[in-house]
Amino acid sequence: MEEAGEKNYEVKLEVFEGPLELLLHLIRKNEVDIFDIPIAKITDQYLEYLDMMEALNIAIAGDFLVMASSLIHIKSKMLLPDTQEEEEEDPRVEITRPLLEYLRLKEIAGELSERALLNKDVFTRALPAELTVQLQEEGATLDVNLFQLIDAFKSMIEEKLPGSQLTFQVERWSVKEKTAYILDQLKNARIQYFEELFDKGGTLAEFIATFLALLELVQMGLVRVFQAHPEAEIRLEASLEEKDE
Repeated sequence: MEEAGEKNYEVKLEVFEGPLELLLHLIRKNEVDIFDIPIAKITDQYLEYLDMMEALNIAIAGDFLVMASSLIHIKSKMLLPDTQEEEEEDPRVEITRPLLEYLRLKEIAGELSERALLNKDVFTRALPAELTVQLQEEGATLDVNLFQLIDAFKSMIEEKLPGSQLTFQVERWSVKEKTAYILDQLKNARIQYFEELFDKGGTLAEFIATFLALLELVQMGLVRVFQAHPEAEIRLEASLEEKDE
């Protein structure tokens, strides 16, 4: 095992979802109308997510900070008393318009991904028969995004390590080791629940290393994260290509 404190323990993972995806996540989570966003509440929650990502040592791209500035600006404008006689455009339109455009592009992308492709250009690994039957019985699956994973991780920490504050720590647990651990677990189980990755007696540093390793594997396309439905437990599935015997 490598000694604690070596440079390769300090992983700075690039975020693989954008600020508009985070805003949509918050809108859905709060069950609010995209045309009537409670800007103060959403802004505060948005900044909390940035704090969590920073605590987890996840690199925050500049566009997240630009969106944070826009939200704070809109929030401040809406807190000002209305002294204008003429009716002005709702300040929230500044984020509603790009959100609607983003949703439209996601819809188009979804339609394109469902179009049939020539079999000669597609190489996929079939799931085991018993797993396919199990997933069919549970219904359609929903992909889980970065922010849902952060929610699940935060809830898991609150349950298993109550009172802990999310802070990135360099200890004996490395992301590299945990990446190998997750792949090994999925190789044996093929499919696994999110919380099963985190041992009951583990430390906060170990949990964070495991979580960052999972995010890295998802970003690399080696692991798929999904739910049978929004209230179901999050599951993991290996996306590794079958090797020839």
